Amino acid sequence: MTTVITVPNSLDEHSFEQVVEHLAQVPDGDKILIDARHARWASPYGLTALLCVAQSREARMGFAVPEHPETVSYWSRSGFFRYAAEVYDLHGTVPRARDAHESDVLLEITPITKSDDVHGVVGRIQQKAADILHGQLNLDTAITGAFGMTLSESCQNIVEHAGLGGWVAVQTYKYARRLGRRVVVIAVCDAGVGFRKSLESSPGHRRSDRWDDAMALEDAVLRAVSRFRHGDKGRGQGLAGIRRFVGRWDGKLSVRSGTARIAINPAWDEDLPMTEGLPFFPGAQMQITIPERLGDAPARGRATSTSRPRPRTAP
Repeated sequence: MTTVITVPNSLDEHSFEQVVEHLAQVPDGDKILIDARHARWASPYGLTALLCVAQSREARMGFAVPEHPETVSYWSRSGFFRYAAEVYDLHGTVPRARDAHESDVLLEITPITKSDDVHGVVGRIQQKAADILHGQLNLDTAITGAFGMTLSESCQNIVEHAGLGGWVAVQTYKYARRLGRRVVVIAVCDAGVGFRKSLESSPGHRRSDRWDDAMALEDAVLRAVSRFRHGDKGRGQGLAGIRRFVGRWDGKLSVRSGTARIAINPAWDEDLPMTEGLPFFPGAQMQITIPERLGDAPARGRATSTSRPRPRTAP
């Protein structure tokens, strides 16, 4: 018997939880079909996280391809099927592979397994990112170098902490739900060991009664705690640099790992700072969102963060 898990019509970092919730109910070893036939849209996070779903179980899953022509065409241009064919048994018609050439695809889905991959990603996207960030999103030219560094640090997290490869994608689109303006989105997802196990491998780690996925995210994202020794210069500071970048450009950072999800929110977003008690999903899934700047107003670092609220909250 095969369990069918339906992909939501619109797949992003929030609706992806529906997939995880259903996946958690399926015993290991059971046959699973991820059914995306009726999906119409997916964010970079949604597409890269779908690839991680295939890595989350030992048994190979089936994947039903979207039926809507525009959807399947865009997913193809984003590079999704190129890697989905490696980790899923595909069912349905997949367009012939084409290079990503649309202006809203800054970086098609790209695998990250080693540091050389990270350098290649930053090199490929640098000029195109500069044109779009400054020319289309009205962001100061100073963002270009910081954007490349942030992209590099985000991908490096996979190399340093995942324990196996992951994927990165970068896209621009209009974020109508909250902003009504364009954003650039970086999504970096893996199905590796996650932040809790990574930090537990630190020689100086001391586990407490409160130690869990949420506390691990607080340590990594809010307090820049690393599994590397303090004397290991330059290691483990990636998330601190990402937080500074997000705050400088009025952006948002969200990270999911294990059973928890943390969000560093700007004034334009009302996401929960911490969500706990989520169905377990391996690895870490990160999204960075930087909005278009309107007029000549300066970017404002209004991102806020809090420790996890009590009582614990789950959606």
